[in-house]
Amino acid sequence: MENVIESVLLGVLKGIMNKKIQALPVICKYCGSSLIWKYGSSRKGIQRYYCPSCNKAFLDNTNLPRMSISVKQLADIIGQYYGGMSLKELRRQFKQQYGRELARSSFHRWLGKFSKIAVREAQKYHPEVGEKWIADECILHIGGRKVWCWDIIDADTRFLLATHLSTSRTTKDAQILMEKAGRVANKIPSVVITDRLQAYIDGIELTWGSETKHIQSEPFAEAKISTNKIERFHSTLKTRTEIMRGLKSLKTAQALLDGWLVHYNYFRPHESLDDKSPGEEAGVKFPFKDWLDIIESQKVVIVPEPMPKLTPKEQIEYYKHPISYKTRVKHRTKKRAKIRSKSEVQQSVSVVRRVR
Repeated sequence: MENVIESVLLGVLKGIMNKKIQALPVICKYCGSSLIWKYGSSRKGIQRYYCPSCNKAFLDNTNLPRMSISVKQLADIIGQYYGGMSLKELRRQFKQQYGRELARSSFHRWLGKFSKIAVREAQKYHPEVGEKWIADECILHIGGRKVWCWDIIDADTRFLLATHLSTSRTTKDAQILMEKAGRVANKIPSVVITDRLQAYIDGIELTWGSETKHIQSEPFAEAKISTNKIERFHSTLKTRTEIMRGLKSLKTAQALLDGWLVHYNYFRPHESLDDKSPGEEAGVKFPFKDWLDIIESQKVVIVPEPMPKLTPKEQIEYYKHPISYKTRVKHRTKKRAKIRSKSEVQQSVSVVRRVR
């Protein structure tokens, strides 16, 4: 046994000497500093570390700061949810794979947080879409009532330009949809194909005037003027919303649908586009290829505070015990503030007595 241990140690030493084996230092998750101390362990026995540069404690794992699951697990959860898996199925699968319960509140918090980041990033880009757009509306059930979901897509790239939720089907709603689509595409279309809803007539006229030709069509009309493409999109949308349990209000619904539309435009390949996403077909150079890239982009970076001016003796004490040193300094400052406040009270009392 001793010979085996010696041979293993010699192999490790040779690997280190030949630079085949490298000891990777632990890096602070917040500021990237390598000057850290061991700082006890978590309840599960995982080693904790403390960074004196940014005054933060963390675990040496792939989790984002203050998150209990890894980046890859979180990306898989959000991607599978927007891909069609219900929250109930996700929780069951997560427990089977990792032996942990996935809290509903945590999931909805993560989903809202990273969906907003994806939507905010997508708003910076304008797709190169064609001249013919197709608009339509469908009914969703949100909070126990019927809500109209208005959508408009580009006929060439299948890029979903805009979505609008409303409780009515008026000219104002059609106008809001057209204005949203115009801002995203940064252009005015030559042709807009819709169904025979009367609200589109005035909505398109008020938004773009006579520059845009409006064609009222039906799903089974000629291929050039048919609304089949957006009807097919609405069947995809309805499949998604059937398992969305977070649609309790228009605000929540709009937030989740905006996140799903980023997934539809940039992360979901289409067979009709040769397994490319509408964003790729529209020439958008989106910096993220999936939800994993979105999450990893949110790693916290804190610029360390400049070191305080300390005497040589204080510097030795600081580097040996940075946490206890800072605690003592903080306690001393509070104590001085208390003494000052007491003296101020005594002075005010003495002034009142003199006046009396």
